[in-house]
Amino acid sequence: MTLLITVFAAIISTVVWYVKSANDDDMKIGTLCFMYWGASLMWFIDAVFEYAELKAEYFTPPLEDMINDTYLGLSVVALGLVIWLIILLVTDPKGVVRKALSNMK
Repeated sequence: MTLLITVFAAIISTVVWYVKSANDDDMKIGTLCFMYWGASLMWFIDAVFEYAELKAEYFTPPLEDMINDTYLGLSVVALGLVIWLIILLVTDPKGVVRKALSNMK
């Protein structure tokens, strides 16, 4: 489930990047794409090694393991969004944070 969830997140973020900001990546969506594709690659390699160990049992996981993998996949997607948000706040591509902080004085 972790692989499936991160692949869907990678595909969705890539489509958004391609449609919205392929030429001007102000919102750093390309960074989000790389994070999700990297996570997908990591989970794919994990799945290959787990399949090599379990063989046919790999395709019939217990329900508890599937639920845990789902939570882990959603956590990875949420953590990627948090990291992306921090990158946006630090780089401040549209100057929104800088403007808000200058108005506080």
